[in-house]
Amino acid sequence: MIVIHHNPDCGTSRNVLAIIRAAGEEPVVIDYLREGWTRPQLLGLFAAAGLTPREALRTTKSPAEELGLLNPEVTDEAVLEAMLRHPVLVNRPIVCSPKGVRLCRPSERVLDLLDKLPDGPLFKEDGSPVAGT
Repeated sequence: MIVIHHNPDCGTSRNVLAIIRAAGEEPVVIDYLREGWTRPQLLGLFAAAGLTPREALRTTKSPAEELGLLNPEVTDEAVLEAMLRHPVLVNRPIVCSPKGVRLCRPSERVLDLLDKLPDGPLFKEDGSPVAGT
């Protein structure tokens, strides 16, 4: 089973979802902007993906700068608390599969999590080819 923590408004997230489906999988899709996050959920995802909250912080097209989160003195705990209040601060998409958990940005990072690669050439959200396909 594959789970994608997805933002339908994000081109990379939509592209990763399309790659997963092209590989013959129908993932569980979690719209984290509507559902939000829990502390244990984020801590578990970050630990499994080998990320710190700061590494998973979405710094563009998010309120990260206005919340002062780009200051290097802000602790991971403060970043995590902000992510719980503002789900959009978590970079996306995060994909979970039996092969691991990964922040799939760029979109080709999802390929290592799939049992079967999709047929044909794959393209990124900007139309450029996905490396290795």
